[in-house]
Amino acid sequence: MILDVNDLSMRFDTKTVFQDINFHLEKGSMTALLGPNGTGKTTLIKILMGMLTPTDGSYNFSSDVKLGYVPQFRNIDSEYPLSIRAFVGLNAPLFKTKKVKDQIDHQLVETHLDPIKDTRMGEASGGQKQRAYLAQALLDNPNMIILDEATASLDPAAKEELMGLIKHLNQEHKITVLFVTHDIPLAKKYMTDYLYLNKGSIRQGKMSEFKEDFE
Repeated sequence: MILDVNDLSMRFDTKTVFQDINFHLEKGSMTALLGPNGTGKTTLIKILMGMLTPTDGSYNFSSDVKLGYVPQFRNIDSEYPLSIRAFVGLNAPLFKTKKVKDQIDHQLVETHLDPIKDTRMGEASGGQKQRAYLAQALLDNPNMIILDEATASLDPAAKEELMGLIKHLNQEHKITVLFVTHDIPLAKKYMTDYLYLNKGSIRQGKMSEFKEDFE
């Protein structure tokens, strides 16, 4: 087990976001976090990332966990000057040893960005930018990655390429994946398990058996 959540609750003033939720994630699992807008998915992720403190309950990662995070698509201004390689390197120490430089180059290859590594981020496509964020996250050698609506606003081909990379990372490197999304068909194609957060509670199951429909 890589994550164990027990009786977790979150309230803001008089609003209860969720109450006494329980779930666990196994090492090497691929899980979609689903639910309508406003049900607390982002709040839950912020708690797991240590950005918010829950009102009640607890969550525990395994002692060896190293988290990586890929954010929702954020457009970068067309005049942004850094190359893709330099942008990925922002998540590395300022003074880069040969080992660090080699790691950056390795992740550029892993994320299929090596042929365009000298392209300015401002000129990159949406899918290429998201893969650059993924490469940044991989520099820390995580064994668990949280994707926070990372495929939102991407075209179908870019979604498939990003998720294909995620599947490869899971299969080849046993990286645990928690994928926040509204894209149920994409989740059914790539994820094996789901967490469904709605009306203050959570349900866990196999993605192939997920029946809900929501906007």
